[in-house]
Amino acid sequence: MLDIQFVRENPQLVQEKSKQKGYEIDIQQLLGFDTKRRELQQQIDQLRRERNRIAESMKGGRPSDDLIAKGREIKEELTNLEHQYVAIDKEFVDLLKAVPNIPLDSVPIGDSEQENVVLRTVGNPPKFDYQPKSHAEIAETKGWLDKERAAKVAGARFVYVKGDLVRLELALWQFGIDVLSNENVLRQIIEDNNLQGVSSKSFVPVLPPAVAKRSVFEATGRLNREEQTYKLDEEDLWLNASAEHTIAPMYIDEILTESELPIRYIGYTTAFRKEAGTYGKDTEGIFRLHQFNKLEMESFSTPESSLQEHLFMVAIQEYLMQQLGLAYHVLEKCTADIGRPNAKGVDIEAWLPSQQKYRETHTADYITDYQARAMKTRVRRANGEIELVHTNDATVFSQRPLIAIIENFQTIEGDVVVPEILRKYMGGQEKI
Repeated sequence: MLDIQFVRENPQLVQEKSKQKGYEIDIQQLLGFDTKRRELQQQIDQLRRERNRIAESMKGGRPSDDLIAKGREIKEELTNLEHQYVAIDKEFVDLLKAVPNIPLDSVPIGDSEQENVVLRTVGNPPKFDYQPKSHAEIAETKGWLDKERAAKVAGARFVYVKGDLVRLELALWQFGIDVLSNENVLRQIIEDNNLQGVSSKSFVPVLPPAVAKRSVFEATGRLNREEQTYKLDEEDLWLNASAEHTIAPMYIDEILTESELPIRYIGYTTAFRKEAGTYGKDTEGIFRLHQFNKLEMESFSTPESSLQEHLFMVAIQEYLMQQLGLAYHVLEKCTADIGRPNAKGVDIEAWLPSQQKYRETHTADYITDYQARAMKTRVRRANGEIELVHTNDATVFSQRPLIAIIENFQTIEGDVVVPEILRKYMGGQEKI
């Protein structure tokens, strides 16, 4: 959530920035509930003081009938006001949660992903002297994917992944964990990218829950009921749509110490997405499945270091892509594409020969204190002051890079050359 004091002081700015992100927010309505809420709180506080004064005066003897009557009157009025406050406060909180994070001034203004800005392009797409096949054609010919049997078991948009593709995916996860667990490699990434004040502290591997309560999802700003998030029937539990959705709330209602920060995790989980509105779009192979695996970075840092932490995560993503030998470009996402909790977002897209264009493999989200405010995740600074932490998350690997590996390293015989960096995780196997 945004700081309500910031909204009070900058209503027009919040309205304008929300609209740039595609959110039609009634700030005046929010502020109206805020005013009524504060008025009720003042009345409640005054009545509680009066109630306490009367209770104090009753000590040491039988109170007068007038005092007893006054006490009853205050109790009834207080109960009524408290009920009003609960109703008003719920409306206020719901409206405040609906207000998106404010994008940084550096974020391009745009109405769709078509207005994302290419920051840089790295590597050269491979040239083929034959018509390259899609990852789905290759994988299905090899027997690596079985959608027909998966449909019998789970329905459309699920798949059995088999054979060498499973081994390649597991190699990808192990490679990502090894890089993010190695302080020497992280230190080199920091130096190569001239990042200032960034710790080389390693990421701790974690296997998070795949579900979270509704209140938790709402606190992180990640609940997307219509388009994305599955709910367990008759349970107050929602399936995560990405690994960070259940890593970010680890420290709900906790106060961390400054010496602990940054706290960094690399989390692996199976994720689930409805992918509503995308039927018939990118549905071949392992594009846009309802279930997929994901390795994700999450960090908790001080406010002054959080933007550099974001840039550090992007630098890690680029390092991983370069080590795999994949051509890619880096996008600065526009206001309409960065999502509600984000103040800034970056995507990396890999070149896919079968489509002759770049497609998303990684995203990095700079969230500032937006999640921490609702999660009440704070840090006690060295001087004793307590303030909100900042959160960042970014993709290490999903199954998307497998698509890029299959297509970019395919051979005319229909095999796939294993990227050299992954071969040690596959027993030295050079081709699958």
